[in-house]
Amino acid sequence: MKRWYTAALLAAMLFIFSACEKAWMHEPRATPAQVFDYLWQRVDKQYSMFDVKQVDWSAVYRSLRPMVNDTMGSDSLFALCAAMLDRLNDGHVNLVGTFDVSRSDTVHRRFYAQSGVDMNVVVLNYLGARYHSTGGLAHTSLCNGQVIYLYYGSFNNGVSEAGLRHIIAFYPDAKGMILDLRGNGGGSLSNVNNLLSVMPSNGQILYYSQIKSGPAHDQFTPLEPTYAPVNTGRPYDHPVVVLTDRGCFSAASTFAVATQAYDNIILMGDTTGGGMGLPTMGVLPNGWRYRFSITRTIALDGRNYENGVPPDILLPFDRPACQTTGRDNIIDSACAFILEHRDL
Repeated sequence: MKRWYTAALLAAMLFIFSACEKAWMHEPRATPAQVFDYLWQRVDKQYSMFDVKQVDWSAVYRSLRPMVNDTMGSDSLFALCAAMLDRLNDGHVNLVGTFDVSRSDTVHRRFYAQSGVDMNVVVLNYLGARYHSTGGLAHTSLCNGQVIYLYYGSFNNGVSEAGLRHIIAFYPDAKGMILDLRGNGGGSLSNVNNLLSVMPSNGQILYYSQIKSGPAHDQFTPLEPTYAPVNTGRPYDHPVVVLTDRGCFSAASTFAVATQAYDNIILMGDTTGGGMGLPTMGVLPNGWRYRFSITRTIALDGRNYENGVPPDILLPFDRPACQTTGRDNIIDSACAFILEHRDL
């Protein structure tokens, strides 16, 4: 992203955090009502996803506020505030106390219950005992060396252009590449660009970002483009199939959105888990901390895929067959696609 956008985001986060710190310092003995109202107001003015989440925040207040009373204990108040935040169905929303951390029930269940991968099968029957590790990428070849298979489990794990070029050179007979992101819960956005650094680049836009800029739910800064990383060597223009499932969250979903800018990359599998807003943190009057998104990501097609990026080729994971035969139907289908489109 451009420097001014990053600086503006950091300034906004520091301003919010500072304001909340001051509120906490001045009200160390805040009542449950003050804590609940403060949290609701912060979300109301600064949260960036009300439209795509289709949440009536005023209705949430009306339904939960009557449950607040001055005699309730910390556990009860924490549970009520957590229930309020849970209505947002957002994995980037948390309440953090000294004794507990809240999480989105919907996102948590989607991440695990709708997983589209069996890692035991991947490790045993695809990567194998002699797979290689380059940075954060586990890799091997499939189909007699014709397909490079990469598994990337977290965007917190380092990846570099040099590492990718090493992998590509290691498999000289490969006609394409599978990048398996299933179960990748996100991490550093810098690795989104790093993964794309060997792909064809002509300065194209990957996606747009906006920061929440006012108290109204629809007040945002102008769209700010993020551009494709400059390719300093030979571009990898063979077919690349990116495997996704509902466990692809945050930076993994942002990567999925960015693939719209490349003709040689397709998404296969299930819709991602979404979660592409950058979160801020603040402090409640009683010292608890909160986190929620204050930005949003807009794809090249103009849509906000905060709830999940759909694949180009929808292919449900056949878990029963996988467990019975030891074969992953999504990896096998990606291999077949690459061999069919090897001259893409």
